[in-house]
Amino acid sequence: MKIRRAVINDVSDLVDFNQAMAQETESKALDQQTLSKGVSALITDPNKGFYLVAQQADGQIIGSLMVTFEWSDWRNAQFWWIQSVYVRPQNRRTGVYSKLYQQVQALAEQNDGVCGYRLYVEKDNLPAQKTYESLGMHESYYLMYESKL
Repeated sequence: MKIRRAVINDVSDLVDFNQAMAQETESKALDQQTLSKGVSALITDPNKGFYLVAQQADGQIIGSLMVTFEWSDWRNAQFWWIQSVYVRPQNRRTGVYSKLYQQVQALAEQNDGVCGYRLYVEKDNLPAQKTYESLGMHESYYLMYESKL
């Protein structure tokens, strides 16, 4: 398995993964055209973030995650937010996410402008929470609130 940055040719797989993840975790159906534009925008503009994909030797993409950036004035550095995590069901519990996460760690440690990485997870997604904790992450002090436009 190879971990690499996503390229524009990966958009279709990433759209499929995002649709599946939204359906699994929130029972939401995402608009394919909007999602395709959103994924493409991130891949073509590195200032927005990047996707990492896990690719098998046969070329099949079996997992992915997205990293976006949040500026911290308190730290004069960025937090990297891990988002849109998805691993194909048949490849779960085989170390795919661990490899993706390790690549995020390695990239962040090579970048002096990064002070940490964060993610959010559905409150009821206990298997994901256990995975994140097993990799050394811990529950944050902060709660998340939002307003939609």
